[in-house]
Amino acid sequence: MKTRLACSILLCLGVGTLLTACQNTPNVVDQVRIAQTTLENKADNVTLYCSGVENCEFERIGDLAVIDAKSHRISQQAMERGIVRLQGSVFSRKQQVYLNVPAKQYEVVIRFYPISPDRAETFHVIHAFKPHQSYTFKMYRDRAYRSGSLLNVSVPEPLCVDLQQAQHTIRRFCRPFDVSTGLGEFIEKKI
Repeated sequence: MKTRLACSILLCLGVGTLLTACQNTPNVVDQVRIAQTTLENKADNVTLYCSGVENCEFERIGDLAVIDAKSHRISQQAMERGIVRLQGSVFSRKQQVYLNVPAKQYEVVIRFYPISPDRAETFHVIHAFKPHQSYTFKMYRDRAYRSGSLLNVSVPEPLCVDLQQAQHTIRRFCRPFDVSTGLGEFIEKKI
C-alpha cells in the first residue's frame, strides 16, 4: 500500500514537472539560441538597452523585427544576425533583452509596459548612434508638483522617455495627456 502511494506521488510530481517544463520550452529554446551566437561584440558596435518600467521590448530596429508583439518571442532574423543579447542570469525569469548593433542611424521602435503586461506604450525614435557607446531608453512619469484646480491636478502625469548615452541624458521625449482624446504623441523637449 505504501509503495503504491509513493509511486503515485512520484508519478504526479513527475507529470507536474514535465508540464511546467513544457510551458517554458519556447523561452528556454530562445535563450539557448541567443547564448549560442558566438558573434563577438565588434569595436564599432553600440549597445541599446531599455529600462524604467516593469518590462520593455525592442519591436524593431530599422527594417529588422526583433520581438513579436503577440508572442513576445525574439524573431528568427534577429537571432541569425546575432544582434540580440541577454542581461541577467540564465535561470532568471526576468531576463532583459538588449541589442548590439553596428553604429549608424536607425529608426528604433520600443514597446514599454508601464502599467500592465497587456497595455503597451509604443515609442518611435530616429537617432544616429555613435560607435563605442552604450545607449539606454528609460521611461518614467514626469511627476512635477502641480497646483490648481482639482481638474488640473487629476490629469495623469506625462509619460517621458530619456535617451541616455553613457548614463547622460542626451534627448528627452514626453507625451502629455490630452483630455479630449485621452491620447497624445511623444514630443521632444529641450534638455
